[in-house]
Amino acid sequence: MDKNSIIGILIIFSLLMTYSYLNQPTEAEIAAEKARRDSIALVQQQQLEAVSETPGIATEDSAQDVTQVATSIADSNLIQQRYRSQFGPFAAAATGNSETVILENDFIKLAFNTKGGFISSATLKKYHKLILDEERKEQKVPLELLEDEKNKFTYQIPIPSVGGGIVSTGDLYFTPSLKGNTLVLRAKADNGGFIEQQYVLGEDYDVSYDLRLEGLGEYLDKDAEQFQLKWINYLDKIEINTSYERMYSTVYYKPAAEGVDYCSCRSDDSESLEEPVKWLSHAHQFFNTTLIADERFGPATLAVTMLDEQSADLKKLESTIQIPLSNGGNENIGMSLYIGPNEFKRLAAYDLSLEDIVPFGWSIFGTINRWIIRPIFTFLTSLIGGAGIVILLLTLLVKLALYPLTYKMIYSQSKMAALKPEIAKVRDRYKDDQQKQQMETMKLYREFGANPLGGCFPIFLQMPIWFALYRFFPASIEFRQASFLWATDLSSYDVFTWLPFEVPFYGSHVSMFTLLWAATTVIYTVYNSKQMDMSAMGNNPAMKYMQYFMPVMFLFFFNNFAAGLTTYLLFSNVLNITQTFVTKNYIINQEKIKEEMEVYRKKPKKKSGFTQRLEQAMKEQQRIAEERKKNK
Repeated sequence: MDKNSIIGILIIFSLLMTYSYLNQPTEAEIAAEKARRDSIALVQQQQLEAVSETPGIATEDSAQDVTQVATSIADSNLIQQRYRSQFGPFAAAATGNSETVILENDFIKLAFNTKGGFISSATLKKYHKLILDEERKEQKVPLELLEDEKNKFTYQIPIPSVGGGIVSTGDLYFTPSLKGNTLVLRAKADNGGFIEQQYVLGEDYDVSYDLRLEGLGEYLDKDAEQFQLKWINYLDKIEINTSYERMYSTVYYKPAAEGVDYCSCRSDDSESLEEPVKWLSHAHQFFNTTLIADERFGPATLAVTMLDEQSADLKKLESTIQIPLSNGGNENIGMSLYIGPNEFKRLAAYDLSLEDIVPFGWSIFGTINRWIIRPIFTFLTSLIGGAGIVILLLTLLVKLALYPLTYKMIYSQSKMAALKPEIAKVRDRYKDDQQKQQMETMKLYREFGANPLGGCFPIFLQMPIWFALYRFFPASIEFRQASFLWATDLSSYDVFTWLPFEVPFYGSHVSMFTLLWAATTVIYTVYNSKQMDMSAMGNNPAMKYMQYFMPVMFLFFFNNFAAGLTTYLLFSNVLNITQTFVTKNYIINQEKIKEEMEVYRKKPKKKSGFTQRLEQAMKEQQRIAEERKKNK
């Protein structure tokens, strides 16, 4: 080889070395190539799994086909472009494999999905879910919240360089770091910045939760003042009585400067809040998941969607929360989560009005439940323990508190009973003139100081307590799965026996507490009717029989009610009958009542303005009736 040839080869070699040195890939290009290769491997694996599950296709042939497809994709660089255009600086974090990480204590077990970095299920260890097997026998299974695969808990980060201008954390794979009861999940960006979610599980149902954005200033939309948290929760059917559960499940929220409010429980509903929000809660009948801001969130949009009764889920709850951006891509948003039971005392300890999630009702009924009935029940439970016996004692206390009114009612009934012979004489005397009968009967009442409606007033005074208890039993978690006699759950209907078919408006079960309540109501009505003047009902047969028909009609109404309520009503009837019998026969002196009425009869009486107007109206009616008879 001559000298010129050697020099030429050296020059070519030098040029090749120089070209190779100048074209070495940067660190960013190396990371992108690694992401491309990872994407190809992921596609190959997914397609291999899909093909291998198809009957009649050989694995080796499938692998060859997949390799050819993946190679084609790699050659065209489509995966890299797609991930880069969709996730921008988080393209590398958009590929990977999801893992499950566990945090747990004595109260709760939390499972986290590293894809999205959110809670994929929460198992409450102190509670169970009841299901009916094929023979309609109750079986206990673990109780889970947030377990539905359709759920979402994802942040929408405004990054204008990607398609759509948004990167969703639900599409990113977070790298977990677990130390004790602290879990850190981090998704890295190309420049070393990251999105981080930190969960610290407390001693019970409380989870400290921090969201951190670090070093993302160069990627974020410069004009964006906030980003969004999209929270979607499909509520599972936890209780056997889904009608109650449907009625008491919804989204609760507390504006930073106002009281607690909630979306409709009984129909589709939506709310657009313009003011900052302190907390939002996705609540079941007896359990809730609440997100609480350390400071405050921005405005929020809330929605409740009712699902078909045949659906596996109860409702779909949605909350879209605005979170302020203020530090140029370096944010630290402090929050906490409560995932647990609707225990009034536990929620009240937060001092954030969280106890208003317990659906005791509003206005006077909610006040009675929260500050009168609940404390009494709690005190009695601490002494006795058994929920059924506590209901009996609660009924007894209510009856004792209302006994002065009951005594007046029975006393008024006794006066009416003493007048029955006189009233019978008036009927015989004016049997062909109904209006005259009514006028003379009213004179008789006024003359002897009797009031035919005197027994009704105490009943009206008890009605607020009845309405309050209607909400108290199905709202109090203390009654959930608490048994008494044949009832296995006092917060739901009791099942004495199942029917082989479903009766419209009644159901497919028989509530024995409801049957016993109806029977004692009829007994009490019959006993009272013997002591009362039924002419006060206007001698209307329909009114007389209605009092017997009402308990039968309410069989359909109460058959699906909480057994705690029908147990209370049954105890109340038994105590009513006892009080009435003892008071009439052993406390009230019937002869003395007659003497008092005779004394009252002899006293001079001054007619009230109302009485005068009533008598004048009746006389006018009688005059018109007589004129009509003359004109016939």
